[in-house]
Amino acid sequence: MLYNLVMQKFFENILDWIYKKKCYFCKSSKEAVRMCSKCYEKLEHLPVKVNRIVEGKNVYCAGVYSKELQKLIRGLKYHNQRDLAFFLAKFMAEYFEKINDKETFEVVPVPIYIKREKKRKYNHMNLVGEEFCKLTSNTFNKNLIERIKDTKPQYKLKRNERIKNLSNAFKVHKENYGGKTILLIDDICTTGSTFEEMIKEFNKHGINNIICLAATTPFES
Repeated sequence: MLYNLVMQKFFENILDWIYKKKCYFCKSSKEAVRMCSKCYEKLEHLPVKVNRIVEGKNVYCAGVYSKELQKLIRGLKYHNQRDLAFFLAKFMAEYFEKINDKETFEVVPVPIYIKREKKRKYNHMNLVGEEFCKLTSNTFNKNLIERIKDTKPQYKLKRNERIKNLSNAFKVHKENYGGKTILLIDDICTTGSTFEEMIKEFNKHGINNIICLAATTPFES
């Protein structure tokens, strides 16, 4: 098994060298990666502080949804640029390490509805969560909560419509809970309604130690 993984990585590196991966942002092939160091350095973190409080839980937002960060998320989420998951995870991890006091977390990505995931062929936040845990030595848990309702895209809705849209949208599988503080992660936090509904569902099952981290927010605060 290990041999197969090593050989797979070897051939991937050979292909990267032959075909020279280009930066998704500036198209440079010098580093043969999907986000070169020059473009990554353009990403800007927000000041390290609580961005908002939802259901009594702290929500942190690492950056503002604009410029390179916006393109990074859209490329990963809608254009099958899966390699970008590492760079979004790195951006979030660099921000979170300034908050965390060495506590270890159970990292839980916001789930998408199963039919939507099958159509897209992946949940981008699962990819980010896996990379985030590799960088931070936390535990990845994508099986703790699922989305059981095919909700409408949140960005099209007003605050009261978002809450109604997400009502009873999630189901917790407590048997998969490892007992650590949960770190909920998402790409964008606008009103916090997605985090809010997930927290409510966790609270029903007696799971209360929760922190939320979004890669971006449309609003600085």
